Amino acid sequence: MDDSNALAWLRLSLCPGIGPVTFYKLLAVDDPRNIVESDEQTLLAVGLKPTQVSFIRKQSIEIAERALAWRENANNHILLQQDHEYPTLLRESKGCPPVLFVQGDAALLSEPQIAMVGSRNASAGGLETARSFAAEFVNFGYCVTSGLALGIDGHAHQGALEANGKTIAVLGSGLDSIYPARHKSLAQRIAQQGALVSEHLPWIKPRAEHFPRRNRIVSGLSLGVVVVEAAEKSGSLITARYAAEQGREVFAVPGSIRHAYHQGCHSLIRTGACLVQKVEDVLCEIESLSNWSKKVQPTLFDQVIDKEELPYADLLANVGIEQRRLIFCLKRPIFLFKRSCNSF
Repeated sequence: MDDSNALAWLRLSLCPGIGPVTFYKLLAVDDPRNIVESDEQTLLAVGLKPTQVSFIRKQSIEIAERALAWRENANNHILLQQDHEYPTLLRESKGCPPVLFVQGDAALLSEPQIAMVGSRNASAGGLETARSFAAEFVNFGYCVTSGLALGIDGHAHQGALEANGKTIAVLGSGLDSIYPARHKSLAQRIAQQGALVSEHLPWIKPRAEHFPRRNRIVSGLSLGVVVVEAAEKSGSLITARYAAEQGREVFAVPGSIRHAYHQGCHSLIRTGACLVQKVEDVLCEIESLSNWSKKVQPTLFDQVIDKEELPYADLLANVGIEQRRLIFCLKRPIFLFKRSCNSF
C-alpha cells in the first residue's frame, strides 16, 4: 500500500459527515490525494462544508498518521476499497466502507463466509444451535462471520474456534475498544485464529448508531446470513434486510410459536427466507454462490483492476450484484420485508 495514498484516503474518508456515498462521489471527481491538498475554495466548490474543509486541512493529518502508526503492528492491517486485498463481495455492496481496519488474517475476508446472527438474550437451545452450526460450517470449509455480541454472535464465534475453524468478528467500535468488555478474551482468540474487522478508527469507542450500520458489513462479507433466534423487532432483522438488499441468501431457524424470541425468524420465513432445520439446508442453497466466490470473482476482478475512468462507473460497479439478484428472483419469490422492518 502506498502510504501517501493511504494517508489521503484516511484524511478524506474519516472526515465528519462524509459517509461512503459522499466519499465515492468525491472519488469520481478526483484522486483523494489531489482533493485533500486542494485549497479552501476548491474544496468548497466540490460541495464540502466549511467545517469539513477545516477538518481536512487541519485535524485530518494527525488523525490519519496515528492510524497508519497503528498499522505498524504486524497483525494490524488497513484495507482501502481500491486495494486488491479488499474483499470483493463487500466491494460490490452499496455503501461499502472506503477503509477497513483489520486485526488478524486480512486474507480471510476474501474466503467464503456464512454469517450467523441472533438474539443477545437467546435461549439455551438457541445458543447450542449457534455453537453446533458454526462448528459444522467450519468443518465444511466455511468461515463463520458475526458481530461479537452477547448471545448468538458470541456462541457462533466460539463454536467455530472450538472446531479449529476460522471466524470473523465485525465490530461497532474501533479494534482497540472491544465491546462488550466481557468478550475481550474471545476477541483476542479471534484475532489469533481469524480476524477482527471495523470501519472505525482503532481508538473509537462503541456508539449505539454504529451497530446497525456494522451489520451491512457482516452480510456484505458473507454468501448468506443465518438468523438463529430473533424477536419480532430484533436487531438481527437489520442484518437480514441488508443481506436481501445485497443479493445474499437469508436463512432462518424456526422455533416454538409460543416464544417471542422466535417470532422474528418466523416472519423472515413467511416473507421468503429459507427455513433451516440442519446445516445441510444452508449448504445446499449456498454451494453455487461459494463456487462463484472462489472462481468467478477473482477472474472478474483481475480483468478490471487496472481500468480507470470507466464511463458510468456507478452503473458498471453494480452489474454483478444485479445479475445475482435476477438469479435469486428466478429461483424463489423475491424476498419482501414488512414496512415495520424499515424502522430498524
